[in-house]
Amino acid sequence: MDIFQTPLTYLPGIGPKRATVLAEELDLYTYLDLLHYFPTKYVDRSRVYTIKDLRGEMPSIQLRGYIRDYKEIGEGRKKRLVAYFSDGTGTIELVWFRSLSTIQRLYPVGQTYLIFGKPVLFNGSYSINHPEVDEESRQQAVSGGLMPIYPLTEKVKRIGIANRQMRQLLYILLEACRSQIRETLPEHIIQRAQLIPYGTAIQQIHFPEGNTELEAARRRLKFDELFFIQLRLLGMKNERKATSPGFPLPRVGEAFRGLYSSLPFDLTSAQKRVIREIQTDVVSGKQMNRLVQGDVGSGKTLVALFAMLLALDNGYQACMMAPTEILARQHFLSLTELLAPLGIEVGLLLGSTKKRERTKLHEGLRDGSLRIIVGTHALLEPVVQFHRLGLAVIDEQHRFGVVQRSGLWTKNESQHPHILIMSATPIPRTLAMTLYGDLDISVIDELPPGRKPIQTYHQPESHIFEVYAFLERQIAEGRQAYVVFPMIEENEREEIRALEEGLVRYRQRFPEYTIVMVHGKMKPEKKDEEMRRFASGEAEIMLATTVIEVGVNVPNASVMVIEGANRFGLSQLHQLRGRVGRGASQSYCILLTGNELGEDAKRRIAIMVETNDGFEIAEEDMRLRGFGEIDGTRQSGQQLSLRIANPALDGAMVQYTRDLAEEILAEDPTLTLAKNEPLRQRLDALYHERPSWSQIS
Repeated sequence: MDIFQTPLTYLPGIGPKRATVLAEELDLYTYLDLLHYFPTKYVDRSRVYTIKDLRGEMPSIQLRGYIRDYKEIGEGRKKRLVAYFSDGTGTIELVWFRSLSTIQRLYPVGQTYLIFGKPVLFNGSYSINHPEVDEESRQQAVSGGLMPIYPLTEKVKRIGIANRQMRQLLYILLEACRSQIRETLPEHIIQRAQLIPYGTAIQQIHFPEGNTELEAARRRLKFDELFFIQLRLLGMKNERKATSPGFPLPRVGEAFRGLYSSLPFDLTSAQKRVIREIQTDVVSGKQMNRLVQGDVGSGKTLVALFAMLLALDNGYQACMMAPTEILARQHFLSLTELLAPLGIEVGLLLGSTKKRERTKLHEGLRDGSLRIIVGTHALLEPVVQFHRLGLAVIDEQHRFGVVQRSGLWTKNESQHPHILIMSATPIPRTLAMTLYGDLDISVIDELPPGRKPIQTYHQPESHIFEVYAFLERQIAEGRQAYVVFPMIEENEREEIRALEEGLVRYRQRFPEYTIVMVHGKMKPEKKDEEMRRFASGEAEIMLATTVIEVGVNVPNASVMVIEGANRFGLSQLHQLRGRVGRGASQSYCILLTGNELGEDAKRRIAIMVETNDGFEIAEEDMRLRGFGEIDGTRQSGQQLSLRIANPALDGAMVQYTRDLAEEILAEDPTLTLAKNEPLRQRLDALYHERPSWSQIS
C-alpha cells in the first residue's frame, strides 16, 4: 500500500476521534492530504524579545525565560490560571482559561521556555493569553526561524490541535515518509522551469530554513498545481474535440429571424460578435462547449436565446438549466415574453412542479411538441427524456457540480447536445484560463447604450436617517427601492428575525408606502406573489436577503440599500448592485455598514464606490479572498484544487504553465513518450476516479 494513502488515524498523535474531526473540518483524510495542507502565512521567530523591549501595541512576539510561579484566580467557569514569566529584564503574566491542571503539569516552575503570543497592555502591565510554550531545544527542532501558521477551525483547536500541534504532526509525518516522497515532474521540465525538487519543496513549505528557501518552495508547488490543471483541461478539450460529434445547426430560420426583427432595440456589437462565435461552433459538426461571460446587465440571456432558436430552426429542442427556482422562473418569464410574438411555447420544470403538470411536460419533451424548456436540477432526472435535444444552456455554471452537468449528455442516444454556459459573474482572464481552460470563451464586454452608471455611496449606520430621507425623495419621484439584509449562514432563524425586525423598522419609518419581504425560506408561491407585487409597482420597497442577488428585473427600481454591507463578498455586492440601473433613471447603491470596519471590509467597500467594472471587481475579489477548490465536484480525485496558487496573483505562472502544457500536448497528445511518463502517472494519480471528462464541460 502507498504510505501516502494511509488514513490519518494511524499517525501518532491523531487517533480515530481527531481523524474524524480533521476530515469533517479540514477535508484531511490521508497522509498525503496532511502533507498538502499548506500554511497560509509565516511568523519570523528568529528574533527573541526581552520583556523590557515591550512598548505600546505589539505584534506576536517570542520571549525566552522561565516560569517563576503559578496562581489560580476566580471560581467556576471564570477560573483562570496565571503564570508569572520572567526573563531577567522583567515579568509578564501568561494567562490560560482552560486545561489549567494540564498546563501546570506540562510546564513546571523553574524550567526555561520559549513562549510565543501577542502581548496585551492593560492598566500598565502586559499579559499574553494562551501563549505557545516550547522547551527551547524542541522548538528549534520543530520550527526554525520562520514559523508556519495553518488555517485551523475552532472545532479542530478544541480537540487539542492548535498551530503548534499541527507543526509537530507534520514533523512526525515528514520524519516517517520523507524518503518515499516521489518526484512528480520529468527532469526536462524541472531544468527548463528552474524548479527545486518536489520533496525539497514539501519540506521547506512546512519547515523553511529561510525566506529564499520558502520562496523556491512556493514557486515549485504553485507550478505543480497550475501545470497539472492546465494539462488536464487542455487534454479534456482535445479529447472532446476529437471524440464528441455535435448536431450541425447551419440553418438560420424563422424563429431566429423573427426574434431579431421583433426586438424594439438593437443588439450591442459585443452581443452580435458572440452570436457569430456561437454560429461558427454549431455548424462545425463538433459539440460546442462555450462559456459566455459578461458583466451584470450585458445581455447574456438574450444571446443564449438566439442560440436556442438556432436549435429550433434546425429541428431540435433546447433547454436552459438554472441553479435556483427563482432564477429559473425569471428566465421562464423573460423567454415567454420575448417568444410570445413568435407563438413559441416555453415550458417550466421545477422540483416543486405539480405531478399533473410535470407529466404533461415530460410527454411534450418526449414527443417533441415542447421545443423549449427552462428548469432547475429537475431537468437532470432520468425520467426527463427529450425527442431531439440540440442545445443545453447552463446558467450560473459554478453552482452545478461536474457530474450533475454530465446528466444532460445522457438525454440523447448518440450525439451530445451543444453546451452554452452563462456565467453571471465576470471572471478574471487568468482565472478563466484556469477554471474553464477546457472551454471556448466569449466575453460580452459592452453594456446596452443609454445605461447610466450606478452611483455608489458608503454610509455608516450612524447616518441611517440620511439614508431614509434619500429613500423618501426617490420614492416620491415614483421610483422603487430594494433593501437587502445579510444572510446569517449559521443561524437561519436569526437571519429571518433580523429581516422581520427590519420590516417593522421600515414600516414605522415609511407608513404611507407598501413594503414587501422576501427570504429563502418562504414558500415559492408566497415568494412569487411578493415579487410580483414589487415588479408590478404595487409595492414601493422590497426587503430581502440575498435571494434577489439574481432573478429579479424591475426597471423602475432605482435604489439598492445593502445593510451590513461589510458582511458581503465583493462579487456578491456587485451582483446585488446590478439589480438596479436597468431603466432610464439614474440609479444608486448605498452600502450601510457599522461605524468600525476591518481593513479587508474597508477595501471591499472602497472598491465598490470606486468602480462599476465587474471584471475589475472580480480580480480584486480574488486577490482578497484567494482561491480554493475550483470545481463543483468534491469527491476524491475529481476536484481541481488550488491550495497555494492564486490566479489573480500568479497570472504570469498561469500563462507560463498554459503555454508549456500546450507545447507538450502538441508534441505528445496522449503523454506516451518515455520522457513524459511521470506526467501521465501524476495525472492518473490526481484524477483516477473520474467520469468521461471528454463529455463534461
